[in-house]
Amino acid sequence: MIPLRDSNPSASVPVVTIVLILINSIVWLYEVSLGAAADRLLIEYGLTPFRFLHYYRYSGGFIDNALVPLFCSIFLHAGWLHVIGNMWFLWIFGDNVEDRLGHAKYLIFYLLCGLGSSLIHVLFNQGSQIPTVGASGAISGVLGAYLLSFPHARIHTLLIIVVIIRFVELPAFIFLIIWFAFQFISGASQIGAGGDVGGVAYWAHMGGFVVGILLLWIMPKKAVYRPARWMDDR
Repeated sequence: MIPLRDSNPSASVPVVTIVLILINSIVWLYEVSLGAAADRLLIEYGLTPFRFLHYYRYSGGFIDNALVPLFCSIFLHAGWLHVIGNMWFLWIFGDNVEDRLGHAKYLIFYLLCGLGSSLIHVLFNQGSQIPTVGASGAISGVLGAYLLSFPHARIHTLLIIVVIIRFVELPAFIFLIIWFAFQFISGASQIGAGGDVGGVAYWAHMGGFVVGILLLWIMPKKAVYRPARWMDDR
């Protein structure tokens, strides 16, 4: 399922969402400019669960092996499809969550979702020595907050099933529950497969989603939410 747009207009310009997309895009272009040296960047600043948990075994200690990768990894990506897919989801779902929380709280929310999802990934992959990068965990938190805030919004979706291609309109809660179920099934299939399973960090996605729901539930929100279009179409 590929979301194309939602039918849930924002009441304000999503400044933080736009800035986050720009930062992630600039960092990605910097990665591309490094060529083969980008691999070294991902190893150094990606979040490696084993190195995070055993930071004391490496030079640099807690700062270089745990704290810095924990923050930096959520702004790095591993490929064009990775960064484009993440930024597209952030663009579609982020503006409404930002409008719901307000700009400053939304930025805090986004970062906490990214950090929380990374820690959950470490918990489920403690022996992995593969660096994990990407904004997916933070954006998954945005999806969780969207589900809680706008369950009946309509998501215009490109549905692809083998050779069947359809354009459908789904309620947000249907779209996001299906999305979460896919993450759960895929993540469960990796259990017991060993500590060095590469590919998609499904547990980070699920963790970010749950963290997003919990954070939205406890964080103060705008007293009144009145959607209004700030642009004609999405």
